[in-house]
This record gives sequence, C-alpha cells and structure tokens, in this order.
Amino acid sequence: MKIMCAAVLSCLVATFAPVAALCQQSAIVDTQPEERTITGIIVSSTANTMVVKTDSGRYILFVLDRSTVRPRVLPAGTGVTVTSRPGDEPGVRTASLVTASEIAQTAKVPVSDEPIPPELRQIERQINRQVRKYNVGVRAGAALDPEIIFGGVHARFGPIFHPDIFFRPNAEIGFGEVTTQIGLNLEAVYRLPLNVRSGRWSAYLGAGPGFAFGHRNFTEAQSGNRNIDFGEFDWHTGLNVLTGLEYRNGMFIEFKATAYATPHFRMMIGYSF
Repeated sequence: MKIMCAAVLSCLVATFAPVAALCQQSAIVDTQPEERTITGIIVSSTANTMVVKTDSGRYILFVLDRSTVRPRVLPAGTGVTVTSRPGDEPGVRTASLVTASEIAQTAKVPVSDEPIPPELRQIERQINRQVRKYNVGVRAGAALDPEIIFGGVHARFGPIFHPDIFFRPNAEIGFGEVTTQIGLNLEAVYRLPLNVRSGRWSAYLGAGPGFAFGHRNFTEAQSGNRNIDFGEFDWHTGLNVLTGLEYRNGMFIEFKATAYATPHFRMMIGYSF
C-alpha cells in the first residue's frame, strides 16, 4: 500500500509541475501597469465580461469586476469607450471605466458576423464559471498516516463576508490496506490577492473542522484454514489546515494537514465544474 500511495503522490507532483510553470508564465505576461483607452463595438457581454471589437478590427476581452464603473446595461452592438489596465495574458484586460459612445444613444452599431476568436470565447466561459456563486467538483489523492487512497466531491458557495472568502464543504472516502475511512470537512478558503480574481490562476489558504469515521481490520491466518479477524471502529474530530493552487479551467491541487485526527497529511488533485 505504501508503494501505491507513493506512486499516486508522484503522479500528483508530476501533474502539478507543469501547472506551476504555467502559472509563472502567466504572472509575467502583459503586466505593465499603464492604463489605456480603447474604443470599439461590443460583440458579446455578460455580467462579468465584455468582448469589444476595436476600431482597428482587433477583439479584446474585458473583465468587469466590482470596481468597474459602467452603464447598467451593455448590449451587443453598443459603441463604447473603455479605460482598462492589462490582464495576465494577451487579449485580456480589466476595465475600470466603460462609457457608451454618442452613437449608441440613438441606435446600436451593427455587429459584424465575423466570429469571436475561439481562444477568447474559451477564456470568457472560464471566467464566468470561475465567478459563479455556486459550483461543484470532484477530487482524488493519497494520504499518509494512515496510508490510503481516496476520492470525494465538494461544493463551493460564496463569496461570504468578503469577496475572496468562500465556504467549501467536501466529503471523502478512502481505502487502504487495513483502513477504510469516510470524512466530512466543513472548510472555508481565502483566495490570496496575488493575482486578479479572474486571472489564470489563484492561490488560496483555508481551514475548518473535519469529521472522520474509520474502520481498521486485521486478519490472522490460523491452522486448519481458519482465519481470525481483528477489527475496530473509531470516530475523530480534527482541525484541517490547507493550501492550494486553482487554475481558471477548474483544475486545482491542494495540500491538507489535519490535527487531532487522521489522516494527518493529504495531497489531492481535483476539478470544479
């Protein structure tokens, strides 16, 4: 079982390495602090994003956050002037001021039938999924002390009390050589302000109580083809402390330590839908 857990941990580390490298790349792309003013026509808009075709024919995806000053309604076809700052990747910027142009007050500007570039469409969908107030996901990983392999599900609600705090309960079931364990964790996570909320990646910290029900079973062979089973049930309440890295496409990797209960350390990879 130890060999299997080590193999799973190695796979998780191998998966995490390219993600970490990608995060480092995203942190250095288009990070100049200067603001720019761009004019164009809205070709797509949601509550959190807006795609504008500029006067030069370029498509730009703008992120609309809590600090953006804008009209309440921004329908497709409206001419706009947008003051923005760079995002963390080419073609994406965060809008600080959106103003409808004079022509938009009397009639909408015709929208070209030319499709929005697929890469911007994909980023737009990912950003809107990332800022949803509720989502669910799955997770899997390995734990030490005891050595088990586990899988589970989670949900995320929020933000609560603060734009970067979320409630994220999760349930897990794990199997080991002699241990079976079912756990329920009521955790809250805080997204660290290392990147924009709609950026390519975000780091987070969290904590919360964990409740685990476990069963250990030992079998000893006796003469005459008889086996003797030794089993015990136990219940633990502990405190979980965790940290992780979440990618905008929904994938995340997480490390969790538990005090007063088992398992004492977990490493997992998951996906939020």
